[in-house]
Amino acid sequence: MKLLIEPSTKNNLYSDYADGIILPLENYAVESIISFSLAEIKKITKNSDCEVFIKINKNLLNEDIDDLTNILKELDKLNITGIFFYDLAVLELKNELKLKTDLVWNQTHMVNNYRTCDYYFNHGVKYALLGKEITLDEIIEIINKSKITSIVEVVSKPSVAFSKRKLVTNYYKDLGKTVSNDIIVKEKITDSNYEFIEDNNGTSIFLDKITNGTVIIKELYDNNCQYIIFKEYGINDFKELVIDTMNYIRSHCEDERYVSKYSKLGDSTNFFFKKTIYKVKK
Repeated sequence: MKLLIEPSTKNNLYSDYADGIILPLENYAVESIISFSLAEIKKITKNSDCEVFIKINKNLLNEDIDDLTNILKELDKLNITGIFFYDLAVLELKNELKLKTDLVWNQTHMVNNYRTCDYYFNHGVKYALLGKEITLDEIIEIINKSKITSIVEVVSKPSVAFSKRKLVTNYYKDLGKTVSNDIIVKEKITDSNYEFIEDNNGTSIFLDKITNGTVIIKELYDNNCQYIIFKEYGINDFKELVIDTMNYIRSHCEDERYVSKYSKLGDSTNFFFKKTIYKVKK
């Protein structure tokens, strides 16, 4: 099992502590706190010994294709382990250009069963970032039954939605207030807080609560899960968490003190132990 980190600042990428890092590509990544230019990515890959994944999970427009084509050609020259993609244009371009860099299927809520994962695997996709709305049992089923290499987001403030619209700007302008790039909104039915963060691409929506999946790492390890993701944003003492987790994995996840220590991240396990059930409202 390898630990991938998506950092929230450029001051510390954790490349010296974790197995790999995820770098959102400037203008082409959404639901991320920071992004990196192609020049920055080139510099990082040149000076880093860890695995590097690039995030390109924007819903693409026709006018993006030519620029993205050139970027993908440049990325293919680098020591990149994989590219997270949402739009199928990325897969098409990889095949058309005969690029060697592996892809990570990253279509959020749609990555939820082993048969579809195998479909993408058979079309040349090596990895899949499993959906955050499925249970641990469903995750393990995909790991065990699919040929694709599964990646599981384990600790984060999870992203729940994205809109191309400037929702935060519109909100402040409608109220005649000074415009900011973020806001916390309480959802009345569940009494949950959601954080809306706006950038040039649109508005990303995050659950304002840390999903603490440290309790499931051992079971993922025992079922041969190849990659887990920690996202730094909103988590205190993140470096210590990363170092402790790496030691935990290297000790075959047998150190019970680790799980006890990181209960401090909270008791929210999101959907790991909770099925999503849809009912018809009468």
